[in-house]
Amino acid sequence: MGKAIQQEGLTMGKHLFERLARERNITVEEMRAIISARIEKGWNDPDPEKRAQWRKIPCEGEIPTPDEWLRYAVEKLQEEGREDLLRWYLTYNKV
Repeated sequence: MGKAIQQEGLTMGKHLFERLARERNITVEEMRAIISARIEKGWNDPDPEKRAQWRKIPCEGEIPTPDEWLRYAVEKLQEEGREDLLRWYLTYNKV
């Protein structure tokens, strides 16, 4: 994974998690906990096909972190030429 994509993913994650938390009137930590719970649910899904999809996410530990999940999702969208789905983020974060 390229360093630029890693840095972009971390920056995007920080802003995305803040935005999602703000929209739900919860803390960033609570938002990360919700995302982590969803990752864990997918990681342990009883359906082997679904579980295999989640397990494609590269991670340093036993299970992906919210940041690792987001970085993977951004990379997949870029690989598939679906940057249009990221456009809302770029528009939202313009200075």
